[in-house]
This record gives sequence, structure tokens and C-alpha cells, in this order.
Amino acid sequence: MNSPHAEFSTQVAEQAVHWLIELQGGALDPRQQQAMQQWLQAHEEHRRAWEHIQRVNQRLRGLSSPLAHAALQAPHSASRRRALKALLILGVGGVAGLTLQQHNPVPNLLADYRSPVGERRHQQLDDGSQLHLNTRSAVDVRFDSQQRLIHLLEGEIQLSVAEDARPLHLLTDFGLLQLGTGRYNLRQFERYSQLGIYQGTAQLAGNPLSAGYQARFNGPQWQARQALDSNVGAWVDGMLVASHRRLDDFLADLGRYRRGQLNCAPEVAELLISGSYPLADSERILDLLQIALPVRVRRFTRYWVTVEARV
Repeated sequence: MNSPHAEFSTQVAEQAVHWLIELQGGALDPRQQQAMQQWLQAHEEHRRAWEHIQRVNQRLRGLSSPLAHAALQAPHSASRRRALKALLILGVGGVAGLTLQQHNPVPNLLADYRSPVGERRHQQLDDGSQLHLNTRSAVDVRFDSQQRLIHLLEGEIQLSVAEDARPLHLLTDFGLLQLGTGRYNLRQFERYSQLGIYQGTAQLAGNPLSAGYQARFNGPQWQARQALDSNVGAWVDGMLVASHRRLDDFLADLGRYRRGQLNCAPEVAELLISGSYPLADSERILDLLQIALPVRVRRFTRYWVTVEARV
């Protein structure tokens, strides 16, 4: 997707954010009005940035998140300015602009592509790359004449990178990757991200990782480098695959595909499970657990379920 956001630079976007904040802080005096008009008329890029910022601002007014509330209240507060900038700068810059907001709780409703709980999505990008989003995932895509950038905001993606003269960068909360042509699986956890490579190579701050391996990162170095677990990407085909996996870890993954709370009682946490399970029916998977293991599924409600020892 060639985002319209690529039609102006991060610097110009920040200037547009500045003028919006000034306008929302109260009526401009004649000197400010003249300065803003001069800025708008100075370049076509300024006008495009201003129109985009206004559209995003209108969308923010329909959000109920704490960040959006902070951004749209208390016109003269420093916290409001920071919140508004964090929201509005989304999608308007390259790597530098995105890095500034890595740890801000930007609403994923504003993401270019997102998938709700229990659903997966496939999208072909304008360069021919194939993007798969796992459950509860969100990304932003920034393609311009110089580079291709994909920002993983939340969740997990599988990406088949098409050949292109422009480099492709993949940004997460924990580092910036450069990917070659190939196929990759990237998941963002609470404290680190994990990349698996089926084909191709990846660079993390100049450190390479090759096909057939997976590794974690939360800084410039690869961690826990090991052979690629071929089951990691089974979700693309609608399957959850386990091979002698702890039950608590299995249920933690299954819980990503359903709403509510899925708990594992401590006394059964270390039971091992193997098999391939269709993600389309998580209730069926829970029923199968009671056949395969000495457990029972206790449903307090549809949204509060506990797997415990069978009495």
C-alpha cells in the first residue's frame, strides 16, 4: 500500500501538528494567522499534511481511549500536547517519526491494517509483498520512493517480502529490522519481539540472522537464537500446532483467539500436549483436551473458563 502519508515528511507533519495544537488552544492572533497562512501557501506538501492531520483529528473525536481523551481536553496542558502529538503523528513519517511513538498507547483503530480477536487477515501490498495478520494484530505501512517500512503495533504477522530496489524495514517496540526478499514470521510479546525466518536474511543493528533460525530481541542483539520451529507459522493455515508443549503455554496461545479469560489451574500446567487443532473452533479444542488429558473444562461463563484437574 502506498500510503498517502508518504506524500509529506515527518518534519512537515510535525509542523502541521503544531498548528493544529495552536488552533485548538484558542483563537490565533493576527500575527499567528499570517504565519500559518504563509506556511500553508509555502509548499503543496504543507497543504497535504494539513488536510491529513485534520482528517485524523476528526477520527480521534470518535475514540473513547484514555489517550484520545487526554489529547482532546485541557488545551494548554503539556500532557495534552504530548498525547495529541502521539496520536496525530501516526502514519505521517518514516522510521524516525515512528520510533518516537513506540511506547505510546496509540489506538490501533488508526492502524492501516488490523485484525480483531479470533480473526486473521491477508493483504497484498503495493510492492507485491504478502502480509498475513494473526489474531488481534495491527500494522502501519509506509512506502515511499526511498524505502518500505512496516510497523508492527501489536500481535503477530507473517510477511513474504517481494523483490524491490528499496530496502524493507520492519519496526517493533524492541528494534528495527532490515529484511531481504524472503518469508518471515514476527511476533511482539510484552518484553521482546521474536523473528523466525523461513527464507531470506534479516539484519538487526548490523547483526545478521539467516533462514532456518528464529531469535528474540529487545535491543541491538539477537537473543535465544535457535533452529526455526516450523509450527510457529501454522496459524496462517488456521491451525494451532503443539509438540510436547506445556498445557499452560498452549492455553495461553489458544486464549489469544477467543474473548474473555482462559485459565490454567497450577496442578495441570505442566501436562504435555501434542497435536494439530483448527483455530476456527476454540470450544471444540477445549472439548478435545478433556479426551486427550486428565483434565476438565469448567465454564463459569463463555468468557471465564478454567482448565483444571479431572476429579
